[in-house]
Amino acid sequence: MRIPVIRGVIDRRILVNYRVDPNALQKVLPEPFRPQLVKGVGIGGICLIRLKHVRPRYLPGVMGTSSENAAHRIAVEWEQDGELRSGVYVPRRDTSSRLNTLLGGRVFPGVHHHATFESRERDGQYSVRMTSDDGNAQVRVDGHCCDAIPSNSILSSLNEASSFFECGSLGYSATSCSGEYDGLELRTFDWTVEPLAVNRVESSFFGNADVFPSGSAEFDCALLMRDIEHEWHGRESLKAARGAD
Repeated sequence: MRIPVIRGVIDRRILVNYRVDPNALQKVLPEPFRPQLVKGVGIGGICLIRLKHVRPRYLPGVMGTSSENAAHRIAVEWEQDGELRSGVYVPRRDTSSRLNTLLGGRVFPGVHHHATFESRERDGQYSVRMTSDDGNAQVRVDGHCCDAIPSNSILSSLNEASSFFECGSLGYSATSCSGEYDGLELRTFDWTVEPLAVNRVESSFFGNADVFPSGSAEFDCALLMRDIEHEWHGRESLKAARGAD
């Protein structure tokens, strides 16, 4: 899918991460993706991102739009052109923007579902809730700024966590065409993350016992990004091999 380079500001981005049984992850991943493992464990998560001044790069910031967005994501790897590649697979995107739901999957990558967001942010405290209009996706995250990621995280330090997720800047999203996935790359001008201590996290996706049996998906850590200039670059769509499920 060919789109213009999109520029904007990440006003707030919360990355809530789970350590997940690779076998459970593989069951929800389409071809050609497989879980990217860290110490034998898969990584999934939720991205809660508020964007502002979003517009084609050639337009001034005052002409940009703002929106709240959520993406369920899974760290993956795949073979392409004889090379091993890595990034994230996004099974679902939700947004507060009617424009995004209209244009998503048509003008820019990935089908977007409309949702209602409630957010409260004050004195380092963050609370974000999302409920999709179709009732198929709900997320709640409550947390506060802190000094370090949890000691039991599969990622041994904030620096390791930062590097891991920075490398996962290329994402592929489900589309309305079976076996075809739209590519989108995030490029930031100053990649900076902070640890976020989570008091409460709920996800209708990772909390679905029919998909992730008890104990197969556990909270790992959360990261916070604020006031980051960035660009979105469209990438060539990826198609599953003919005959793949």
